[in-house]
Amino acid sequence: MTFKNQLDRILEKILISLMCILVLDVLWQVISRYALASPSSFTDELAGFLLIWVGLLGAAYVAGQKQHLAIDLLLQKSSPANQKHLLRFINVCIALFAIGVMIIGGSWLVITRFQFNVNSAALQIPLGYIYLVLPLSGLITLYYSIVFIVEPSEELN
Repeated sequence: MTFKNQLDRILEKILISLMCILVLDVLWQVISRYALASPSSFTDELAGFLLIWVGLLGAAYVAGQKQHLAIDLLLQKSSPANQKHLLRFINVCIALFAIGVMIIGGSWLVITRFQFNVNSAALQIPLGYIYLVLPLSGLITLYYSIVFIVEPSEELN
């Protein structure tokens, strides 16, 4: 089993777990609000944080599965030789985005949240932990991009 396959399986398990927790959190919010008439104070904030993690880790996972949203009209109209070059160029662009925005920008966001001791309102946890998913998903996306740059023929399947 390759490292990519192991990473895929780990991400799948993490995403399934986060989605289960998110569903239970929202379910508890609905029950506490309507059945108990005493809304829980932390569930709304926790749902937002879980949604951030599911969204960003899910985007990295989908990029690794080659199922991300794409307009591939140019790719379809190209010859097979040009498709490989175009796929490399696309993955280089994805890698540059992952490095610049997600890893560098996300790391700056995490560091500054920890430096300024910014905590969440209801849960009182440092927001740096919440935003840590941004550079983490950037690293995962970068890894997948490098795999597809090195082996562009796999992406044509």
